[in-house]
Amino acid sequence: MSVPEPAVHLAFLISAGMGHLNPALRLAAVFLRYGCKVTLITPKPTLSLAESNLISGFCSSFPQVTHIDFNLTPLDPTEVNSDDPFFLQYETIRRSVHLLSPILSSLSTSLSAFIVDVFLISPILSIAEKLFCPIYIYFTSSARMLYFIAYVSVLADSDSDAQPHPSTFIGDAVQIPGFTSPIPRSSVPPPFLLQGSNSFQRMIMEDSRKLLKLDGVFINSFEELEGEALGALNEGKVVRGLPPVYGIGPLMACEFESVDQGQRGSMSWILEWLDEQAEGSVVYVSLGSRTETRKEQIKDMALGLIECGYSFLWVVKLKKVDREEEEGLEDVLGSELMSKVREKGVVVKEFVDQMKILGHPAVGGFVSHGGWNSIIETVWEGVPILTWPQNGDQKITSEAIRMSGVGIWADEWGWGTEKVVKGKEIAKRIKEMMSNECLRVKAREMKEAAKKACGVGGSCEVIIKGLIEEWKRNAQVT
Repeated sequence: MSVPEPAVHLAFLISAGMGHLNPALRLAAVFLRYGCKVTLITPKPTLSLAESNLISGFCSSFPQVTHIDFNLTPLDPTEVNSDDPFFLQYETIRRSVHLLSPILSSLSTSLSAFIVDVFLISPILSIAEKLFCPIYIYFTSSARMLYFIAYVSVLADSDSDAQPHPSTFIGDAVQIPGFTSPIPRSSVPPPFLLQGSNSFQRMIMEDSRKLLKLDGVFINSFEELEGEALGALNEGKVVRGLPPVYGIGPLMACEFESVDQGQRGSMSWILEWLDEQAEGSVVYVSLGSRTETRKEQIKDMALGLIECGYSFLWVVKLKKVDREEEEGLEDVLGSELMSKVREKGVVVKEFVDQMKILGHPAVGGFVSHGGWNSIIETVWEGVPILTWPQNGDQKITSEAIRMSGVGIWADEWGWGTEKVVKGKEIAKRIKEMMSNECLRVKAREMKEAAKKACGVGGSCEVIIKGLIEEWKRNAQVT
């Protein structure tokens, strides 16, 4: 009687924010398509309704998934030096991880691997000895950002201070072994350089040293896009002993990400409007779901879009993720300017199906905050991009895109929270993006490379199949 081939059972522990949730669920969907058993562990409560809806959509699309709510221990905000809702949620999850042990021990089949969010490295490793399975993280940014985080511990250990603050060992630029282009101090995520301790600093400093204890890192990138960075990481040039970094990108939108019933009407008329526009004539503008657009900047953004001469689809966010108050756009712009905006373009405030918009022939360029998910989606559709970083890793990801040749970065604008960029400057940069034929050709070439990486026999398939076989062999041994 033959022994059945061992099934591969993966558990995913997700974190906060659509930028972290989306790639985790897309990665889980890839493994599901290759026949793996998946258990999804989701912190409760979620930070936003959008996250809750996305999780529900995923579980409806894949009913074979085991979904477990992970009830968090409430956090006293006074214990954490941050008012950022995302960092507060990250810290809450980190402090609740010890409660996972009974959840994991109750699973009906043993785990082949545990895949967790990048912001949960240290707390997960603290219970790793009880799991008896490999631990992987999914990294939600670029390979360029990963090698910065990996190198932080080296910089800290080289500082003479026993407990160095990042501002003491981050000079004017960080030159990392194995990479030709340094990371300037101005591109380092601002919370990392703030005076005084904060949750983001502590998290990065603690987790950087723990990367070596992981069994692997999944990253939504691929060789043609970030070959130098991926090579430096995997060849030990950045930090010796770093685990394998698997470029399993591009991870693409799946069926579970379709907009809900209340948003389908908006998408319908948006697509109808795009159908009426000439090919490559529309500028799509969206500065991300995490940060609201500053009122001081909105007027100049409107003026720049009007002056650039192109039709535009502008997704504007006027409230924070954890707040309900919201002004109307006309309250900010005034009726006269709002009328001019409506003559030239379309403005929406709801979540949109970004992939459908980027994939529409009428869209010729994307003004983005430089979030990695948005960048990968843009690369997949072959659309040139102009990045305007707002916070976090977005300057480092913008540099990665500029180096790849598929986009431009208005680095002279600084962070989106620092100053008001005038409408004339915005119009000038949009014209540069839309009229640059070299940019357009490179974007098309990268699109083909992305399709190849995701296709039959491509790098993503090779990596996923190889890991599944490895996990099966490990199960037979044990």
